[in-house]
Amino acid sequence: MSKEFEGDAGAPLPDFTGARNISLDTVAPALGVQSQHAQPDYLDYDQKGRGMVTTMFANAGVSYLMGITAGGIYGLQKGIVSTPSSKLKVQINSVLNHCGRYGSKAGNSFGVVAVLYSLYEGIGDKMELERYSGVESVSPPLAAALTGFTIYAPSGIRVAALGGAIGLGAVGATYAGYTMAGKPFGSYGFLFL
Repeated sequence: MSKEFEGDAGAPLPDFTGARNISLDTVAPALGVQSQHAQPDYLDYDQKGRGMVTTMFANAGVSYLMGITAGGIYGLQKGIVSTPSSKLKVQINSVLNHCGRYGSKAGNSFGVVAVLYSLYEGIGDKMELERYSGVESVSPPLAAALTGFTIYAPSGIRVAALGGAIGLGAVGATYAGYTMAGKPFGSYGFLFL
């Protein structure tokens, strides 16, 4: 055993004489040390709410669930009516097959519509179309028209124009309903509702 530090408590303490030059307001502002230059600390905050991708995923998820529910109810009705046999196992199989078929188709369709609508609306908000057009909320009707146009574009220009008109009409009807109810447009935060 070495007796280098006999009578001593251990190794010598480090030298902290330069610690007087450390400015605590820059090292640990979270500890409550006030800065000598009191300036506000601004946070990046999106005044319009959630981001485009967050809104897109939320709308797609809710729309998918609504589509599965509506398609499943329709499939339940179709499965009960079109059962080929009176046996219980065959009836249950028929109902489950129809619920799965119609529920998945409706859920996927509703989800695709929600993703396209949210994408177009987010792009319209990022481009700040309201500032250029002078209309208070121009992004929702434009997004609905573009969504309808995009979905029906493979069927031809007439059908695509009709799809865009239906999308525009849906937003117009929703806007009219909000106006009559005295609520601000889009206050529910789901798609154009």
